Amino acid sequence: MKIIVVGGGKIGETLVEQLAREGHDLVLIDNQQRVIDETENRLDVMGVYGNGASHQVQMEAGVPRADLLIAATSSDELNILCCLVAKKLGARHTIARVRNPEYSDQLVFLRDELGLSMSINPEAAAAGELFRMLRFPSALKIETFSRGRVEMAEVRLREGGSLDGLYLHEFSRKFQVKVLVCIVQRGEEVFIPTGDFRMAAGDKISIAAGPSEIEQFFRAAGLMKEQAHSVMIVGGGRIAHYLGRKLLGIGVSVKIIDSNPQRCRQLCEQMPRAMIICGDGTKQELLFEEGLERVDAFVSLTGLDEQNAILSMFAASRGVSKVITKVSRTSLLSLVESAGLESVISPKEITANQIIRYVRAMQNSLGSNVETLYKLVGGRVEALEFRVSPEFSHIGVPLRDLTLKPNLLLACITRDGKAIIPGGNDSIVANDRVIIVTTNQQLRDLSDILL
Repeated sequence: MKIIVVGGGKIGETLVEQLAREGHDLVLIDNQQRVIDETENRLDVMGVYGNGASHQVQMEAGVPRADLLIAATSSDELNILCCLVAKKLGARHTIARVRNPEYSDQLVFLRDELGLSMSINPEAAAAGELFRMLRFPSALKIETFSRGRVEMAEVRLREGGSLDGLYLHEFSRKFQVKVLVCIVQRGEEVFIPTGDFRMAAGDKISIAAGPSEIEQFFRAAGLMKEQAHSVMIVGGGRIAHYLGRKLLGIGVSVKIIDSNPQRCRQLCEQMPRAMIICGDGTKQELLFEEGLERVDAFVSLTGLDEQNAILSMFAASRGVSKVITKVSRTSLLSLVESAGLESVISPKEITANQIIRYVRAMQNSLGSNVETLYKLVGGRVEALEFRVSPEFSHIGVPLRDLTLKPNLLLACITRDGKAIIPGGNDSIVANDRVIIVTTNQQLRDLSDILL
């Protein structure tokens, strides 16, 4: 596909890297020559210098022949204008990054009336992931498939816990719950495990099942933590705004600390039921005074990754049950996790993954299409949801008779609104949704899972 990316900032850079790996014909437009030169030297992409909303610049970049234009500059208005110009020039699809909360209620209008194929708000997307993590704090991360009917939860195994030393084939007998372990991360190694895989303390495992089954499993395995009822947030930016509104909506007590008086006034107006503290959230005295040791969860959302990491480590050392850290630079993710901070979010990664998911869905014009895609374990594993077409050549064939590619697992089937953890006697039928977990990148169609 021919894809134009406007804006080579954090999100644009991540998008270009991921799309280049997938073999797309890419053009980056940016108004800084340095960004263009660095990208062209590092990746197999073409760069065009100039204003991405300019008719002339878009013509030079080949927008009239583009399958997709993604506007990811720092300006919402410029992104919308870029997409409008691109549609007029003949681009088939356009995606705009729109961050301002004032526009969030107008996204349907922007898509329908202005011809946007998709609009994405990085801060709102990050808040959505944080919200899921706080609603189910037993898991380090939760991804959802099939409109919420299937979840994939990540958890770390503790020494001496009920899962330490357990073989995967013993799961159903021991816990009487049908779940599937899809991914095991052990140190730097990543496994798509089989039934004879033996788990060990320190492993990070990803479990797939319906939401109720995952909750039953966590209770049976002694891993269950109750939903957070009080949350302290340091950093009052847009993510805090979106997250605070979501938490207040389900009755959670929210306290936000920020040092900017104007921002604090805005938060007070936007969320009158939240407690807004104007002060330096890096000061221990203030954190203790505001009840750090009594909250169920702590979320560090300042603009500095290092500050977020230090604050989170301090909160964890004071016994806070659930601690979540925002990290913008992907180069720091492994360092932060090695410091013991396991619940980490990266807004630019979340945004890039959502756009990549849309691109994959555009690509798959065959009968079995990618409905959902998640990149997991730092992009080393993909979880893809396919819709099964009546033309799929192996409909009705028992799974035990299918020869799947190595390092690939059929994790779940959704049929008639119900999640099925498949066994060898199960088969795929038309209109099923099938979740595949694999270390093989670039699966285009469901038939690609077969040898």
